[in-house]
Amino acid sequence: MILVSACLAGLHCRYDGKDKSNEYVIRLVAEGNAIPVCPEQLGGLPTPRPCSQIKGDRVITEHGGDVTSQFHRGAEEALSIAKITAAKKAILKSKSPSCGSGQIYDGNFTGKLISGDGVFAALCKQNGIEVITEEDI
Repeated sequence: MILVSACLAGLHCRYDGKDKSNEYVIRLVAEGNAIPVCPEQLGGLPTPRPCSQIKGDRVITEHGGDVTSQFHRGAEEALSIAKITAAKKAILKSKSPSCGSGQIYDGNFTGKLISGDGVFAALCKQNGIEVITEEDI
């Protein structure tokens, strides 16, 4: 089984209430080969919600709120789904503070990218789940 970012599967769960549909990911879900997850929603955050970025070891909203605990709770819940379904691979949304792999925004809300992983992507990697983004497919 493959876990996929729910926004890539066409679900309107991004911080702005929109999706980032990817036809390949949608097809994987429709064929029963992938399960969509949104770690941010699983962590209790609403949709829409303020834009968030990782700054140091915290996840901060554009208004200065600290949503670190919700991001970690959601990542743990999504990892539970990965374990229940024996997922060995994840296709996650690039640059996201939850799902980004290899590059994320720098935490200053300026659009600058830095090397790093989102909270859920990092947890997947720590647990032996291969992570790619929609940019890799």
